[in-house]
Order: sequence, then C-alpha cells, then structure tokens
Amino acid sequence: MLGGLYPQPASPSTIARVWGHRPAPLGRALFPPAPRGGSSCPGRRGPQGRCCSQGRILHHCCGPSQGCPPPCPPRPTGATTSSSSHVVLAAPSPHLKNPPLPAGPDPAPAPGDGDFTLGPTQRSPHPAPGHRHCTAMGTPPSPRARMPSQPRVLGDTRTSVCPANPPNQPHTPKTRCTPPPRAPCHITRGREREARAAGPRAGQAPSATGHPERAAPTPGPALTPSRPPPCPEVAMEKDPSCYQDAAKMVAGDGLSAEGTETQLDDFVGAHPDYNEEEEEQKYYRRKRLGVVKNVLAASLAGTLTYGVYLGLLQMQLILHYDETYREVKYSNIQLEDIDRKVLMGINITPVAALLYTPILIRFFGTKWAMFLAVGIYALFVSSNYWERYYTLVPSAVAIGVAIVPLWASMGNYITRMAQKYYEYVNYKEEHVQEQQRAPRGACNTYIIIFQTVFYTCFHLSFVCAQMPMLFFLNNYLYQLNHTLFGVKHCGTLSHGTLPGFNKTVLQSLPRSINLIIVESALMAAAFLAMLVVLVLCGSAYRPTEEIDLRSIGWGNIFQLPFKHMRDYRLRHLFPLFIYSGFEVLFVCTGFSLNYGVCALGLENLAYLLMAYGFSASACSSLALCMLRLRRQIPLLAGALIHAALLVTLFCWAPEPRHLVQAPLLYSIAVLWGMGSTLNKTGISILLGVLYEDKERQDFVFTIYHWWQALAIFTVYLWSGLPMKAKLSIMLLTLAVAVGAYLWMEHKVAQHVAYRLPRIPRPRHKMHGYRYLEEDDSDETGSEGDGGKDNNDEHPTEATRGDELPKDDGDQLG
Repeated sequence: MLGGLYPQPASPSTIARVWGHRPAPLGRALFPPAPRGGSSCPGRRGPQGRCCSQGRILHHCCGPSQGCPPPCPPRPTGATTSSSSHVVLAAPSPHLKNPPLPAGPDPAPAPGDGDFTLGPTQRSPHPAPGHRHCTAMGTPPSPRARMPSQPRVLGDTRTSVCPANPPNQPHTPKTRCTPPPRAPCHITRGREREARAAGPRAGQAPSATGHPERAAPTPGPALTPSRPPPCPEVAMEKDPSCYQDAAKMVAGDGLSAEGTETQLDDFVGAHPDYNEEEEEQKYYRRKRLGVVKNVLAASLAGTLTYGVYLGLLQMQLILHYDETYREVKYSNIQLEDIDRKVLMGINITPVAALLYTPILIRFFGTKWAMFLAVGIYALFVSSNYWERYYTLVPSAVAIGVAIVPLWASMGNYITRMAQKYYEYVNYKEEHVQEQQRAPRGACNTYIIIFQTVFYTCFHLSFVCAQMPMLFFLNNYLYQLNHTLFGVKHCGTLSHGTLPGFNKTVLQSLPRSINLIIVESALMAAAFLAMLVVLVLCGSAYRPTEEIDLRSIGWGNIFQLPFKHMRDYRLRHLFPLFIYSGFEVLFVCTGFSLNYGVCALGLENLAYLLMAYGFSASACSSLALCMLRLRRQIPLLAGALIHAALLVTLFCWAPEPRHLVQAPLLYSIAVLWGMGSTLNKTGISILLGVLYEDKERQDFVFTIYHWWQALAIFTVYLWSGLPMKAKLSIMLLTLAVAVGAYLWMEHKVAQHVAYRLPRIPRPRHKMHGYRYLEEDDSDETGSEGDGGKDNNDEHPTEATRGDELPKDDGDQLG
C-alpha cells in the first residue's frame, strides 16, 4: 500500500542524462534554488533547470531557443516508475489537505541504483543573483523559505519557482528576473476553476515522505503551459501579506542601490536653492525684530501699569477728599484716615526695598519679576472695588513692596535688550560666538536708542492717568469759584498742600455703578499690561545665564548692592538719583496743586498734567543727541532747565482764580517735562553705559530706584513745609547733583581706578549633565581671559571671588 502511494525516487542515470554531470550525493539538493525577488514560475522544470508552463515559453524562465518537456501526464493514484525520461513531482491527493505521513521511515534508494530523494526544504547551491531562494516544487514553503514578495494562492500546493543559473554557469550578481506575462484575471480565475474540477493530473502521486518533491526535467520540445500564474488580485485576497510583498518586489526591481541613494539624497539633502548665509541673515533678522518687540511690549506694559496706578490713586483721593462723599457712602469707616495710611504704605515700604529687590529679581528672573510687580499693581486696582481698611491698606503696602523691583527690573530689561540686539547684529564676531564680553562701548548706540524708546512710551502714562478724571470725574466737580473760594495765597506764598481749599468738591455724587465701570476699565488695562509682559516680553537672559546669576549664592546677592556702592562712579550719582525722585513727585503734587489748581481750578488739573506728559514723551527723543554729542550734555541741559524753572517758581506767586495765568503755567509744565525726561533718560543711559556687565545691571538699577524711592518718601514727609523751603531743598539738591556728576566725569576722564566688586563664580549643584566642569558656565568672562574687565580705566577689583579687599586706602573716590 505504501508503495502505491509513494513513488520510488529517480535513478542517478536519469538525472545524469538531464544535467550532464554526475549525481549529487544523497541528501544534497540537485536543482538550484529559485532566485530571490523573482516572479512566480508555476509549471515544470525545463532545460538547464528553467521553467515552462503549459507549452508557453516563459522568457524569464527559459530561453526562446530552448524547448520544454512534454506536458505532465495526469496524476495517478499509484506510484510513478523511475523509467520515465524525467522525474515527476509527487502531489498529494486533492481530497486531503494534509496527506498522511508513512508510519515507517522514508524509503531509501537501493545501493545499486544510487537513486536519491530530494528533501522538502533542500536547496540548490546555485542561486540566481538578485532573486530569492525558492523551495522545492510542490512543497509548501516554510516562513523562512517563503519570502514576502512571493505570493502563493491558498490551496495550491505548487509554489513559485524562480529561474536559476545552470550548474556550471557562474554567478552574475547584476542579473534580474523579469516578471512573466500574465493572463487577464477573468481568464486566470476560469482556468483555476477548471483545474480544481479536473482533479489531480495524471502521472503524479504522493511521495513517500508525504510531501511533493522536485523532479528532474528532460530536454524535449516546448510544452504547452499547464496553468498560468495566479492573478495578483486573487492572491492578495487569499493572502493579505501580498500587498506588502508586491510593494517590496516593485521597490526591489525598480531601484538600484545607486538609485536608492540618489532618492534619499534628494529627500534629506540640502535643497539646491538653499543659501546658508541668506538663511542665517533671515534668522538673525527675526531675532532682532523679536528684541524690538520685547522693548515695545515692556514700554507699553510700563505705561499702562503706571498710568492705571496714578489715575486710580488720583481719582480715589479726590473722591475721598469730599466730605459729602465720605459721610454718605463711608460714614462709619473713617475713610480719610484710611487714605493717610494708604499713602504711608505706598511711600514708606520702599525704604526696605534694597534688602529684597536683588534677591527677588535673581530668584524669579527679570521678566517674571516684572510680571509679578505688574500683577501687584493689578491687585491694588482690584482692592478698590470694596473700599475697606483690610483691602486698601494691605494692597497699598504691596504696591510699596513692588515699586522698586518693577522699575529696577524694567531698566535692567531694556539694557539687556540693547545688548542682545548688538549680539544679533554682530553675530559673526568671534566674541559674540564665544559668548564673551563685548568691547567697551560697543552697545552704547543701542542702549541710547532703546532707553529713549522706553521713556517716550513711559511718560505717556501721565496722559493715560488723566483719562478717568477727564471722561468721568470732571462731570461731577464744582467750578473754581466754589472750590477756591477760601484760598488766599498760591505758589511760593503757600504752606502745605493748598490751604483753604473747599472740603466739598463734588456737586453731585457719582453712582456706584459708574464707579464700578471706571474701575473695571482700569482693571482691564492692568490685566492687559500683565498679558503683554507674559506673552510678548521674551526672556532677558538665556536659561543657563539665569541659572548662573542665581547660583553665586544668596548671601552674595544680598551683599553685592552694598558692595557696588563703594564704586565712586555710583556714589557720585547719588544726588542725581535723589533729585530725580524729588522732581517727579513735586510736579504731581507741589506744582500741580499749589500753582496749577490754585490758579486754574481742579477741573484743569488733568490738562496741566497731560501737557507735562506729552512734553516729556516728545522731548525724550532729545536724548538721541548722545549719539553725536558727549553724554554730559543731555543731563546738564535737563538740570539747567529745571534750575531756571525752580528759580522762577521760587519768585512767583500766581493769583488765585485768575485764568489769564494759564499760558505761563502750561509753559512751565511743558518745560518741566522736557527737563524731567532729559534727567531720567540720561541717568538710565548713563548707568547702561558705565555698567555693561550683565551680572551687575540689576544691582545698579536697584540702587538707582531705591534712592529715587527714598527721595519720594522725603517729599511725602515734607508735605507740610512752606513752598519756599521745598523749592530751596530741590534747588540745593540739583546743584549738588550737577557738581558731583561733573566731578565723576572728570575722574573717569583721568582714568582714575574705580572699585568694582568681583562677581563670584556660580556654585552649581552637580546634578544632571549641564555642569560637568568647573568652567562650564555661561557667566560672562568665565573662561580664560574673558573674566578680566577690559575697561580702559582698569578697575580695581577684589582679589577673591566673593570678598572685596579690606584696605581702601589705595583707592580713590
């Protein structure tokens, strides 16, 4: 029974006649395996190991001049004899999916015949180049033997066979297998159905091993193809992996290695029109535009913040001054006493600002310190929705805490933007690429321009502050004949703050809903200022620079403002800082009330301060003359204008309720604004020019605004003094400030060594990957010779990183 089901293997003599060489030893594959990547070659083995299919010569399988063996006889159910001229592949019965394996071992060839059997997975040692290895004819391929690009129809036991070189033909790696011509899909499907109905072909029977085996073809005439290759749609329906296989086969057949590299270069390589220098210029142009955006955003935020603060404070003080308003609306909470405590909290709290401002700026960073301070101003606005002691006084104290950090961080921010703009303009310079200190005076042009832009916007805050009074409060005020009825003296003859002014200034009380609308508008402006800082203002330092600035130690950060006061340049500017605080508060209180309101009435207060604000904003551009002239000229010009005005005010006492004096008062306001803007813009520019180190600027601007806050506190204390005493103090302070400044410029011109404290090296915690070495830092001058100050004056610095020399005897100033 087993002999009928499993044919005996072909004899060696038959195989020798076919191939013309000696038979291979037992267990060695005779036919070369199908090449990789080839197409399906169903059918019979032709001459020289090539394939034919039902009488049609497949040119990728056998040459045109070569014939194919006769068609396969029908598959018998019995054994195939070994006397045929070619070896026939045994196929399993069509009624059995998996033919049963024999119980015993496979029959071995007789020693005398030398016959042998091809194993189900044995391969030929002669693969054709560029194609996949195929399994034996009729053998279901294993996952390893059947490559993805070789589709197989389920239920068909014959698999794809690829052409192979003859045994003696050398291996040619560039040979490719072209796909065979395929019949239309509807013809192919019809032939498949006919083949299934016909059953097994004659002349084939299951092999002894239970698996079909490869037979040796014999030379002969061309055969008619027994079956066309399966339609690709049919194969893909039965085997979904054929979609991937087809894509891989097309990619493998259509592209060479050189073509693949060419396409990859076209995809990931540089564009042929790419210009690196032009793209670099565009990148730094965008960076420069970003810096300009930062300056404008910071200026707008400062304008809105200070305008909202001044406008709300002015409106609330006028409303709370009216006796009728206090009695009707807040009779039991002593609102007048609350106003005094509010002013005390705003003016006294900044005295301690020098102790915490540097730590606050270094801890949060310059941008976030600005954002925090603007948020505190917004908190002060929101507290006026519910006017009580526990809302107004704490918010006023918070405003006092935030005044110095806000303007110190704002001045530092504008100066840093000027330095960054210089870096983006001169990005090709070596010191910029190495993140080293720029040459002395290199950033002066941008510092002058950016500070001018900032103060041009900032002084408009005095204009914005008058909007609540101009559009709301003036509708409820009495005329000057009522409010100034008891006023006898104005100007230099007055004492205190406008003595004799009427206690009732409101002819009708504003409704609460109208007050809420005005305060909501102010709150919206303050919230807009917060959003401008948050969204539009970029960082003043790189992240690693922020880490360096705060890593020098909090004790050193606390001490460095005091150590910088040992520098004679800064000490000689203290009187100028103090006068800057005097003049800005004097124009808002002493001049505007004792001169302006006393002569023109309370209803004209807004116009007088608007004239001051517009003049200061417009005349800020005069500071640009420092680009061509010496830096002393704007400061001295501003001081000269103020000195002339102080002398004029000292000698002039306007008549109460005389509107004919309005032109002179407006002229004084305009000239005062001109001198004020030259003073403030000139000081900020001077500090940015003298202290170019990015590690020192926050300390220097903190000192400046702290002295200014002390001066404002002094003006608050002297509010009860006679006007002549106030003017005398201011005139004396201005004279001392001008003399000290000229002496400082003289010493700098003589190259007198100044004492500049050394900034300690950052002390980083060795966590992470950023700081692996001691010198791996973005601190200016932290590498090599960059740590030495390249000033022309050769400053005397501390010999140790965190401590100044104790001997000051050899230091001038």
